[in-house]
Amino acid sequence: MNAFEDLITYIESETSFASSYYDESYLDRRISARMRRTKSEDYGAYFDLLKRDEDERAELLDTLSVNVTSFFRDEKVWHALREVVQDLAAENRSVDIWSAACADGREPYSLAMLALDAGLSPRSVDILATDIDENALDRARQGVYQSTRTTDLDDQLSFLEDPHEYVAQDGDQITLAKQVKDLISFERHDLITGDPKSGFDLVLCRNVCIYLDSEYKHPILETVSESLRPGGYLVLGQTETIPPDIKARFEAADPRLRIYRLIE
Repeated sequence: MNAFEDLITYIESETSFASSYYDESYLDRRISARMRRTKSEDYGAYFDLLKRDEDERAELLDTLSVNVTSFFRDEKVWHALREVVQDLAAENRSVDIWSAACADGREPYSLAMLALDAGLSPRSVDILATDIDENALDRARQGVYQSTRTTDLDDQLSFLEDPHEYVAQDGDQITLAKQVKDLISFERHDLITGDPKSGFDLVLCRNVCIYLDSEYKHPILETVSESLRPGGYLVLGQTETIPPDIKARFEAADPRLRIYRLIE
């Protein structure tokens, strides 16, 4: 077994991250980023650091678990989702939404702001946000975000007619308003081994499968598909596809934007 494999085996056994689910090239990119940050010369040196440094184990877990995200990522998708949630609300009932693999919470908060901005009553919207990483969920629950050199929050929130109705801003930092946070509940869920949910009108599972070995993509898509009510919508990432046997259950609401509707 080489040094990289030793490292992966250690991560699997000593942290809560299921490295065996993930594509090796993805793991290598994320681990190499930490190696550069810690000035580790090779996998063996980084492995030694990881075994003795609890803080570095936490940093690596964070790097492996949290993928690139932003508010209203892929704006054209959100324009389409505005119509979807309005159509669902027009059926005169509550709208139940699941943000699967929500990372640091920007997607579910975007959903909550979108619903309010589209005129839905707060009492008619319920959003579940899940992730496998408890640390990411803890950050998400706080609802506090910072602009950086590469992350302009004002630009991300410009999708909304009046962003400051939904956030309080202090310099480069924003805090989500209570009316936004109240629409969301956060909980831990493993998309591969966890049970499906039920009765959702809309499920977002975006940019999750692209990081995983192919054998794990099918159970994830089974889980999210089984969590929808008949007529509910599934949204995937822009480069993701549904396997043929699962795709047969759906009609394309907008195939270009990877929005599908479960056949009733």
